[in-house]
Amino acid sequence: MTAPDKGSHAAGPGAIALGADDAGFELKSRIAQFLIELGYDVADYGVHDRTPALYPDIALEVAQAVAAGLHRRAILICGTGIGMAITANKVPGVRAAVCHDQYSAERSRKSNDCQVMALGSRIVAPELAMLLVQTWLASEFAGGWSIPKVARIAEIEQRGRAES
Repeated sequence: MTAPDKGSHAAGPGAIALGADDAGFELKSRIAQFLIELGYDVADYGVHDRTPALYPDIALEVAQAVAAGLHRRAILICGTGIGMAITANKVPGVRAAVCHDQYSAERSRKSNDCQVMALGSRIVAPELAMLLVQTWLASEFAGGWSIPKVARIAEIEQRGRAES
């Protein structure tokens, strides 16, 4: 597992970026080990212990790394996954979805081309989390009728940036 220093992400774009607050620390650690066992490289953006942390700071750092092309995919974990997803979606070019069941994990990729999965450690049991991660990683953007929908999301995002 690669634990990037601030500003240094040696694991590269093929690595799955992970980030969690203190509520998600334990599940993040289990997911990191699971990914390594599956043969993935992991870039761990923290937290690295149970010291209380502000999830928006972690989500922002991971989402910015995804937007910059440092990673193609990322998984964020907090108590519900909601705050992480909200924060990650503030970064232009990033699409994050909370996934608490297998169907939402699959559709977040196939229909919405999400690069970031958010999980709730207080909602999803570790065994289910591993299944969701595996489903999400195995799913690819389906294209088709989803292409104009994802393009429209990008247009709305651009309009929002222009207005601010």
